[in-house]
Amino acid sequence: MSYTVTIQPSGHQISVNAGETVIDAALRQGIMIPYSCRGGTCGSCMGEVLSGEITYPDGLPPAITEAEAAEGKALFCRAQPLSDLEIRVREVRRGTDIVPRKVPARVVEIEDLSHDVRRLLLKMPANMRMPFFAGQYIDVLLPGGKRRGFSLANAPHDDDLLELHVRLVAGGQFTRFVFEEMKEGTLLRLEGPFGQFYLREDSDRPILMMGGGTGFAPLKGILEHAFQIGVGRPMHLYWGVRARRDLYLDALPRQWEREHPNFRYTPVLSEPEPGDDWQGRTGLVPEVLLADHPQLADYDVYMSGPPAMISAAKQLFLAHGLDPAHLYYDSFDFAPDSQPKR
Repeated sequence: MSYTVTIQPSGHQISVNAGETVIDAALRQGIMIPYSCRGGTCGSCMGEVLSGEITYPDGLPPAITEAEAAEGKALFCRAQPLSDLEIRVREVRRGTDIVPRKVPARVVEIEDLSHDVRRLLLKMPANMRMPFFAGQYIDVLLPGGKRRGFSLANAPHDDDLLELHVRLVAGGQFTRFVFEEMKEGTLLRLEGPFGQFYLREDSDRPILMMGGGTGFAPLKGILEHAFQIGVGRPMHLYWGVRARRDLYLDALPRQWEREHPNFRYTPVLSEPEPGDDWQGRTGLVPEVLLADHPQLADYDVYMSGPPAMISAAKQLFLAHGLDPAHLYYDSFDFAPDSQPKR
């Protein structure tokens, strides 16, 4: 059984399964209602039930009073519908609608994805979540006021843990710590989310994505979000690295290509090694993209990776007809002490 929930003032409608909270269903369908704790203790998700009936299976949450509930107020992180609903609540539509905040997070899993890339899975305290748009990034706060930014590699509907892809950088203080000293259980301080790099869902243009190195991370999150909400537009991912060993999650986009007819994946090696036995595309990834799509006027383009790649690609793509209003990018800038920002 499922119920239809109409959200005012936007008029958006979502389907909520029996036993599912309104916020869980909204995130599953690509709509974000403000939230923080997901446990009914902070009140961030409070709105109003205009018609219909809800229930709180665990009783009235701490952040709402009986008087507020009697007036029709509700905490949608815990509220489950018992009928079709019409509700009034603010929706988060842009990255700037989410106020960054500082939170603790514990490293619960460390996985070597390649010779120089590690995946970190981070968990915040119980009843605490970080709302974000797929593609945004967080800062890891370090002693002395330093901070290191990393793109989130997961999508909002899957936010139990935060996923980071960290590449080892020569001379990088924090990345050396990640590869040589960090253990599961390490406690980090984070601030975020930040950035305007996320999927523009109101567009009907086909999508081209281009990542360099760990620039794959935010694109992974965006694509997983797009698949989750059923984006039907053509999407083509180009991922440029030096050699085959640098395609650290190559099996994942190949799986997406099998599962989603509207998705294509093109890995590109700039310097394949003799033992790679590479039969795929080679060269610089922006040039390979343009060889396949020489006219970009009708596309949305998303790209992330090293600043040199982003700068060169911007000039090339605009020269091939791309409307700058349809270009979205995340440049992995460098901090003053040569530590990568993302």
